[in-house]
Amino acid sequence: MPLMQPWRFLSPGKGRGLRALKHFKVGELVFTCPAYAYVLTVNERGSHCEFCFTRSEGLSKCGKCKQAFYCNVDCQKGDWPMHKLECSAMCAFREDWSPSETVRLAARIITKQKTQTERTASERLLALREFEAHLDKLDNEKKEMNQTDIAALHHFYSKHLDFPDNEALTVLFAQVNCNGFTIEDEELSHLGSAVFPDVALMNHSCNPNVIVTYKGTVAEVRAVQEIKPGEEIFTSYIDLLYPTEDRNERLTDSYFFTCECKECVTKSKDKAKMEIRKLSTPPKPEEIRDMVKYARNIIEEFRRAKHYKNILVSPPTELLEICELSLEKMGTIFEVTNVYMLHMMYQAMGVCLYMQDWEGAMSYGEKIIKPYSMHYPAYSLNVASMYLKLGRLYLGLGKTSLGVKALKQALAIMEVAHGKDHHYLAEIKREIEEQK
Repeated sequence: MPLMQPWRFLSPGKGRGLRALKHFKVGELVFTCPAYAYVLTVNERGSHCEFCFTRSEGLSKCGKCKQAFYCNVDCQKGDWPMHKLECSAMCAFREDWSPSETVRLAARIITKQKTQTERTASERLLALREFEAHLDKLDNEKKEMNQTDIAALHHFYSKHLDFPDNEALTVLFAQVNCNGFTIEDEELSHLGSAVFPDVALMNHSCNPNVIVTYKGTVAEVRAVQEIKPGEEIFTSYIDLLYPTEDRNERLTDSYFFTCECKECVTKSKDKAKMEIRKLSTPPKPEEIRDMVKYARNIIEEFRRAKHYKNILVSPPTELLEICELSLEKMGTIFEVTNVYMLHMMYQAMGVCLYMQDWEGAMSYGEKIIKPYSMHYPAYSLNVASMYLKLGRLYLGLGKTSLGVKALKQALAIMEVAHGKDHHYLAEIKREIEEQK
């Protein structure tokens, strides 16, 4: 039975939006949307199929470029209209072939627009050409980044692609940057980038009533709150861990609006998210402000030190030291449940996983999981992925009962967020069964 599609409407104060035409229960599938265009991230080549994003061992590589991998001949043939853009270029440029993921995605969109004149199954509610570009709101840095991407597009694809004019490319890159999606796996590891026009029609709320997950290259939208007929359907555009001011700074920078949802108006979770240690001599307001400023600066410093164009810049031991020193300093004022502490603990956990320091990663995960469950909304993918990582760490370290318990807690969230028939759930259930 086909799903009843949500209805596009003009949302007061928000512009276009979606509202439900029927009642949706928690965990119910609201709608699906195949990707209009997508690209697998370079780091996942060899472990995921370029065409269907299936994770598998023993994938077959492209005989020409030797860099793209597929489940079978059908997947390779299905991907050829897009892969041919890159195949010859990768052979020609070899180790110098380095377009950004955004550039690669834009090249595929241009290719599809030249061959696909009819509205696609990804555009039942919103056509890609209707995407907002917000050109009038771009600062000089964003404008320069767009021009850099356009130059890279010409550099890497000029022999295989006829380009629209510079004005049209400027609009396209602005549209992709504001409306693109990151496809992630069950542990929220980055798999690729895509555009899902119908999904992009949903407006943002910091208390969303749906969540977006992925089955291969198809986006699935499920209810995480009860939705009544006529109610607007809201997703979240950003990580909801942070306090109201931080969230709105991110929304303003990336999407050019500030949120006025109930959570942003009441700021009901901000006090818990910014928990201050109960000391015999309470810190002064200016000391707290200075520490918040330090926390924001160190987060940005760590981001720059960690990655540049997906390349690890600083040695992992140095990154871990940054985490530990910042946690020590912030811990003089912030409680361990403070979101800035949690942010750096999460980063430290990631470095430990990279270094294969399983005990260290487990230790950080154990400190993170309870506050995460408190700060994030119900059925959060961030909470599910943390339970999943912890569960797998426990099992690897021989802590079977703790591992199974954590995996079951991840499953309880994922059954709602991903749906009970998702292959990720089947994989986790097999992991649990293997412990019996």
